[in-house]
Amino acid sequence: METMSQFFDLSTPAKRFRLVAVLEAITWLALLVAMFFKWVLGHTEAVAVPGMVHGIVFVLFVIVSLITAVQLRWSLGVTALALVSSIPPFGTLVFEWWAQRNGHLAELSEPVADQLAA
Repeated sequence: METMSQFFDLSTPAKRFRLVAVLEAITWLALLVAMFFKWVLGHTEAVAVPGMVHGIVFVLFVIVSLITAVQLRWSLGVTALALVSSIPPFGTLVFEWWAQRNGHLAELSEPVADQLAA
């Protein structure tokens, strides 16, 4: 249960970014499922709610990315990658993993061994 409470810890810019990146990917998945129902099964109304929710989370991701870029002093290139990552499905997860490994997400980028020792 500790891991779940850590996931919802929004005390730092990096942790807020991670949560919104995951939410953006989840809403992408919901939208892809809804598009299957619309285009394959003929339920034209299937995309209304997932589409709206994904749109809201997409805008939230862009805002949180820009705020995080300022707070963590990302370069223009890293900021651009974060914004572009919101376009392909699950791109925000790939960017979050990359940013964490390359030291762009502050305390989330610390080596695992250091986190366990603390």
